[in-house]
Amino acid sequence: MLSFRSGWGKICISLLNCRLSFFCSAMKHTVLIFDSGVGGLSILQEVRQLLPNLALSYLMDNAAFPYGVQPDDVLLRRIVNVCCSAVEVLQPDLLIIACNTASTIALPALRQQLSIPVVGVVPAIKVAANSAPGGHIGLLATPATINRTYTDDLIAEFASGCTVHRFGSSELVLLAEEFMLGYDINSALIEHVGKWIDSTPTMTHVVLGCTHFPLLNPLLQRQWPKIQWIDSGNAIARRVQQLLPVILDDNKSGELQLLWTDAKQMPTAAETFLSQMGPISHAAPLSVKEFSYT
Repeated sequence: MLSFRSGWGKICISLLNCRLSFFCSAMKHTVLIFDSGVGGLSILQEVRQLLPNLALSYLMDNAAFPYGVQPDDVLLRRIVNVCCSAVEVLQPDLLIIACNTASTIALPALRQQLSIPVVGVVPAIKVAANSAPGGHIGLLATPATINRTYTDDLIAEFASGCTVHRFGSSELVLLAEEFMLGYDINSALIEHVGKWIDSTPTMTHVVLGCTHFPLLNPLLQRQWPKIQWIDSGNAIARRVQQLLPVILDDNKSGELQLLWTDAKQMPTAAETFLSQMGPISHAAPLSVKEFSYT
């Protein structure tokens, strides 16, 4: 009888382990992170740090880079086609639009088109304004983001008591891309951003309103250490945590994938950056289809 009970106990434990294994595997989610270039890697880094067990796929539309200089109607169709193509292939549980320009243009269309949660990024103006009430704060973004009515509304709602100094720069996006390729951009960065900083009253906080710009944080902080450089990365990671409950497993990191749209141009900078977080399980160009939307 003792051996029977012992054997039955082992069977029960085995069945319990199988159920737990199935439950854990069901809770292992996949997130797709999208940008036109390498900027979205700043968001991916924050998500990886907070939720290391999530499987992350990074998609860059390098065939249409940069987004900030293209007409909105062209970008809307392009973003919907690229993202829907990737979702169809990868079947992720959540999509992050890790680009301020793409978020302001395409979020409503993507949320209507897709059945999964779609998270966008917006400039962290509220955070900066709360940190410097009544003070001088900066907004460093692309010209498209700087000039949008959406940005005006954010400032009016959250920073009406502050003086907000805006600087729209497409050049800084290109500098970030070069920095990720290993080029020395320090002199160009100091000259470009320094002219703006020197021409404004002392700013205590500057919002990095393009996901490319946090990649330059080490250089920005070293050159202007008295300024607090603020971005949306951690807030996005916490939002993902709210939407996708995960089981933490310290022994296993989620797999990493890399996709891009220009089959002739392998994104070596993105590959190098991702490989520092772990092995890349899959890297390949994405075939983009046409999708109808309203």
